[in-house]
Amino acid sequence: MGAPAYLLAATPPRLAVSGLGVALPILAVESGDGLALGGALAAAALGPSILAAPVAGVLMDRARRPGRWVALAGFVLAAAYALAAFLGPVPFWAVCVALAISGAFTPFTMGGLSSFAPSVIAEERRAFAVDALAYNTGSVVGPALVAATAVVGSARPALLLLAALALLGVGGAALAKLRPRAPHDERTGVLAEIRAGLAHITRHRPIALVTASGTINQFGAGALAISAVALAIALVGDAARGAVIVTAFAIGGLVGALWGSARPSRRPPEWGMGVGFAATGAFTLLAALDFGFVWAVLAIGVSGLFTAPSSAAMLVLRTRQSPPALRAQVFTVGSGLRAAASAAGAFVAGLLVEDAGWGAAAIVVAMGLIWIISGAMLAWYPKDAPRLDTTA
Repeated sequence: MGAPAYLLAATPPRLAVSGLGVALPILAVESGDGLALGGALAAAALGPSILAAPVAGVLMDRARRPGRWVALAGFVLAAAYALAAFLGPVPFWAVCVALAISGAFTPFTMGGLSSFAPSVIAEERRAFAVDALAYNTGSVVGPALVAATAVVGSARPALLLLAALALLGVGGAALAKLRPRAPHDERTGVLAEIRAGLAHITRHRPIALVTASGTINQFGAGALAISAVALAIALVGDAARGAVIVTAFAIGGLVGALWGSARPSRRPPEWGMGVGFAATGAFTLLAALDFGFVWAVLAIGVSGLFTAPSSAAMLVLRTRQSPPALRAQVFTVGSGLRAAASAAGAFVAGLLVEDAGWGAAAIVVAMGLIWIISGAMLAWYPKDAPRLDTTA
């Protein structure tokens, strides 16, 4: 079934994760806990992925049926998000534990699944453009669902809906029929394979640079939900309108993803990644100008246009600079680092707003600068780096 089946497997769990990042701060405000605790909940949901990522990558690289791990992750995410909907009656610590467990399974549906995209969809650049489309479709629908339910009622029903949608990915994982990697040497232990993967990520300059850049920009991206809520409060006095700003960013990303999947760029991927990240940062800076709520929505929306093409370029670079036997591990560790950085960005943004008294504009400027710095790092990508994806 190719691209349709892959989209069904990849979009729902990513939709749930994207919606969660917006729903938790709003739910925390509605429950009287404040933005700082909302950021803590978001950190609990995303942070553990960095610890689980190497193991998830090895399991998927070795699995005869890698789709089963994606299906299991869908079940775990659904259960945790449903429990989080009852924050208040359910103690804060219990929700944190459930979200942390779900975070350990997130790498299977993110980087792990992405590493198998070329096995389902022909042509490398198109496969990752479709994968970026799955990310961005999820990031549009998730915040939009939260925005709709929060405006008319509460974030609680949105969390239940996100949990239900996460289950859709289970069926998609079966339909996609992810093809396993070449057989591994069973004499190589899991720990030895993890060490080999981490050594490659840290010592191979091209992949180390791509991983570092992709991680740093997520620190700024993770602050988006918190800064959007703070910006909405400052401009219109309504925390729920923060979901509108996040949705605008996601819609921009979806438009860019649709364009990229229809017409994949032929520019060098390191160029696409660096310029795309920097462009997102530049338009984010414009949102800090005090021209009203509509201006902020438009500026953030335009900044999102560049995220899908740059992310697709990043995934191409990951594939080209990863030996096939370590590919899922490279993808899951990269995705886990990005998730952890996003969690840290949400947590720090919440503290800066609640405890340090930073204004919304200051947070937005910091976000934009982080994106620009991460893009500028690609200027040091080695131009003559040989490809390591011997199966491509």
